[in-house]
Amino acid sequence: MDSLRIDKWLWAARFYKTRSLACDEVTKHRVQINGQDVKPAREVKVGDTLTVRQGNITKTVQVKGISAARGPAPVAQLLYEETAESMALRAKLAEQNRMASEPAHSIEHGRPTKRDRRQIEHAWNERWSASTDT
Repeated sequence: MDSLRIDKWLWAARFYKTRSLACDEVTKHRVQINGQDVKPAREVKVGDTLTVRQGNITKTVQVKGISAARGPAPVAQLLYEETAESMALRAKLAEQNRMASEPAHSIEHGRPTKRDRRQIEHAWNERWSASTDT
């Protein structure tokens, strides 16, 4: 076997859990072969360079083997080799995510308590009263 559909290869290499998910991702142009957007029926062969975007992670892999059957993960990992630049970029993004601040820490106060809510309502009613006796 010299070539295989890209969606079937992505499924066999365990990039996606089902062929339909792989097909959807290829259709959404999240998978490229040699820098070009492709359709799910495009044939992939040994030596092709794939760019696969999964969420905010982009992997660039070199195709090393073709398999039409989905096997165990150690066998699937033999079908491709990730480039050094891709691994370095993923490590850099992981470090940035680890060092980024937690958004919840920027919130000074949480939900107002019952007492706080009463004070807010009281202040609101005093300032913006619609009554005519002022």
